[in-house]
Amino acid sequence: MARGTVLLALRENPLAGGMSTEQVRRIGKELEEKGLEPCWAAGVPEARAALHTEAGLAAAVVAWDLPGGPGAAADGPGGAEVLRRIQRRYKRLPVFLLMNDDPEHDLDRLPLWVSEAVVGYIWPLEDTASFIAGRVAAAARAYHQDILPPFFKALRRFDDAHEYSWHTPAHSGGVAFLKSATGRAFFEYFGERLFRSDLSVSVGELGSLFEHNGPIGAAERNAARVFGADRTYFVLHGNSTADRLVGHYSVTADEIALVDRNCHKSVLHGLVISGARPVYLVPTRNGYGLAGPLPPHAVAPDSVAARVAANPLAAGAVSPRAQYAVVTNSTYDGLCYDTVAVAHALAPSTPRLHFDEAWFAYARFHPLYAGRYGMAVGPDTFEGPDRPTVFATQSTHKLLAALSQTAMVHVKSSPRAPVEHERFNETFMMHGTTSPLYPAIASLDVATAMMDGPQGEWLIDEAVSEAIRFRQAVVRTGRRIAEAGDRPGWFFGVWQPDTVTDPATGERVAFADAPAGLLRREPACWRLEPGADWHGFPGLTEGYCLLDPVKVTLTCPGVSATGGTAAWGIPARVLTAYLADRGIVVEKTDSYTTLVLFSMGITKGKWGTLLDALMDFKSLYDSDAPLERVLPGLVEQYPLRYGDGTLRGLCQDMHEHLTRGELIEALDAAFQELPRPVEPPQHCYRQLIRGGTERLRLAEAEGRVAAAMVTVTPPGIPVLMPGESVGAPDGPLLRYLGALEAFDRAFPGFHSEAHGVTVDPASGDYLIECVRRTRS
Repeated sequence: MARGTVLLALRENPLAGGMSTEQVRRIGKELEEKGLEPCWAAGVPEARAALHTEAGLAAAVVAWDLPGGPGAAADGPGGAEVLRRIQRRYKRLPVFLLMNDDPEHDLDRLPLWVSEAVVGYIWPLEDTASFIAGRVAAAARAYHQDILPPFFKALRRFDDAHEYSWHTPAHSGGVAFLKSATGRAFFEYFGERLFRSDLSVSVGELGSLFEHNGPIGAAERNAARVFGADRTYFVLHGNSTADRLVGHYSVTADEIALVDRNCHKSVLHGLVISGARPVYLVPTRNGYGLAGPLPPHAVAPDSVAARVAANPLAAGAVSPRAQYAVVTNSTYDGLCYDTVAVAHALAPSTPRLHFDEAWFAYARFHPLYAGRYGMAVGPDTFEGPDRPTVFATQSTHKLLAALSQTAMVHVKSSPRAPVEHERFNETFMMHGTTSPLYPAIASLDVATAMMDGPQGEWLIDEAVSEAIRFRQAVVRTGRRIAEAGDRPGWFFGVWQPDTVTDPATGERVAFADAPAGLLRREPACWRLEPGADWHGFPGLTEGYCLLDPVKVTLTCPGVSATGGTAAWGIPARVLTAYLADRGIVVEKTDSYTTLVLFSMGITKGKWGTLLDALMDFKSLYDSDAPLERVLPGLVEQYPLRYGDGTLRGLCQDMHEHLTRGELIEALDAAFQELPRPVEPPQHCYRQLIRGGTERLRLAEAEGRVAAAMVTVTPPGIPVLMPGESVGAPDGPLLRYLGALEAFDRAFPGFHSEAHGVTVDPASGDYLIECVRRTRS
C-alpha cells in the first residue's frame, strides 16, 4: 500500500510546541511507524486547506472542540464544520472523533448526524497510543482497498502476483524491450508497471471486454450505476467509435435517420456503414458564427415530418418514419438541452434517441446540469409508452480523468424499442478489439470511481468555480480598463449573460458582481432567455437551452452576437496565434471567438496566465507593435507578406477582408441553406473506394455530387455531406468555400483546417472529391 496521509485536526499542533499532551505526540509517531504520514491542523482554516489539497487522505482524526479561527463558520464547534466538509469532499473516508473528559462532550450531547459521519471515537488517555494508532491504520488500510473500483483492484492484484506470462503481448511485461538500446529507453521512459499491466485477453481472471464478465463486467455495471444507465459499455477507440456503433446498431440500410447538422463526422460514418438515409435537422446560428441548438420548432413532430417529406432521399426509404435520431449535447460551444423536453418532442418521430455527449460526461455530477444529459430521460421523467430508448456516448478522457481514446456508451432502454444486450453486443464486437489495452480499461474504471459519491460533485464544482472566477475576472478587467481612461477602452469579452437574476430575491445584478455561490448553484443564471441579445439565437423557448460555464468562449472586438459589424476588429485567429506562441493552446477558434475549456485540471495559476496573455496582447495592439516582435515565427516563414507589418495593421487588414468578403454571411447561409441531397452517403462511399470519384477545383464543381464530407475549422461543423450537390457557383456552399480559399491566399499562415478539402500546393486552389459523372 502506498503511504497514506492522516489528517489530525486537533486543538493544538504538537509539532509546534503547543500545550498538547505527550499522548497525542505518541499517536502521531505510531502512525508514522505504520507507514502513514500525519497532517497536523490546529484549527478549522488549516483543516480546510488540508481537505482541499490532500486528495490522498486515508483517514482523519478530528477534535470536536477544534478552534474555528478566521473564516470558520460561526455556528457550532469547529469539529462540526470539518466533519461536514469531509462529508462533502470524500466518500466513506474513515473519521474518528477525538473527545475529551468535559461533560459537554458526552456522546449523548452530540448531534445525531455525527454518528453517521464518523466510524469511531477516541479518548486519548483511555487507550495506549499504539492501540489508537492501530485502529486508525486498520481503517486507513480498509479504506484504501474499498476505494479501488472492480477492474483496477483486480489488475493490481494480478500485477502483485508476479506471474510469468506465456501469452501475448510479446514484450512479456516489458522484458523484450530490455533487449535493445531503443527498447530500453522506451521501457525506462514509461516504467515497468505499464508493461506488466499490458496483458492479453487470455488472463481470464480479469474478465472479457466482449463477454462483459469478471472484473471488466463488474466495472461496466458499476459505471452504469454511477452514470445512471441501465447498461454501460466501455469503448477503447474513442467517442468516434461509440458514435459509429450506436448508429450502426440503431438504423439499417435505407431506413431514415434524423441527424443534427451540428454533428461529429463519426455520426456520418455510422450512417455510411449502416446504409441509412439521413435527414438533417438545422441548428440556429448567431452573429459570431456559433452554432446554437436545434430550435424547439425544428424538433416538433410536424416540422420533422415536413422535412422528411421534402427530402429526396426519403422517397427510396423503406419507411417514411425515422428509426433513429442523434443530437449533439452539449454543442462544441457549451450549449446543452433540456433533454427531457427534447425527448418528448422527438418521441413521435423516432423510437431511438442518441445524445452525442462527447464533451459532457460530467453532467450528471453537478446540480447545474440537472435534467440536461441523456441518462436523465427515463421512466421517472418520461412516463408512458412513447418514451424512446436513449443512448448517450461520452468521450470519458476529454473532460473526466481517463486515458486518451477511452469512451463509454450508456443505454436506457424502453419497451418501445428494447435494446437486447446480445444483439447490441454483436455490433459492439464489430467495432471493438480482441486486444484491449488493460490500463485504458482501468482508467475508465477509475474515472467512474472518482465521480462516485460526493467527491464527483466536489471535483466538478471546483472546475465550475474556477471557470466562474475567470469569467468574472475578464469582465471586471474590461470594466477597470474603461473606467481608468489611461488607455484605449476596449478589452476582450466573454460570451455569457450581461446580468443574472437571483430567484430568491428577484434582484437583477451584473454578471461580474453576482455572488459566486449564486452562479455555481443556480441554473437560471446560465439559461438562454428567449430573444436575449447576448446569445443571438432566435426561436428559443424558456429553459430549453443552458450555457455550460466550464466551456468559456472569449469574444474579440469586431462583430456582435446579433450580427452587427464594427469599423475595426481583432480576428480571433490572430489572437490564438499569439497565444500559441506563449504556449497557450485553445480548444477552438472561430472568426471572432475562441473557446477554452475548464476541466478538473484547471488552476488559478493556469487561467491567470491566460488573463495575463490577454492583457499583454492588448498592450501590443494599442502600441501597434511590429509583427516581428509579436509573431516572429510567422514573419520568419512569410517575410514578404508580413515583414513590415504591425499587429494592429494585420488585425485591421484581416477584419476588413472578413467583413468586405462577407465571409461570415456566407458561412451563415451555407449552414442554414443546406445542399440538396442526391444520393445516400453509402453509395458515394462505394464510388470513392472503387475509383468512381475525382478531385475538382471549386470552379469545376458546379452541380456535382460530393463524395466526401467537407468540414472546415473554423467553425468545425460539416458544411457538405457525401451525396449532396455542390450547387451553383453563386450558391451558398461555393460562395463560402470560395471566400475561405481567398482568405487563405490573402493570409498565409492563418489557413483554415479543412477536412475533405485538398489544397493544390502550386496554386492554393481548393480541391473537393466529387462523384464521377456517368456517360450516357
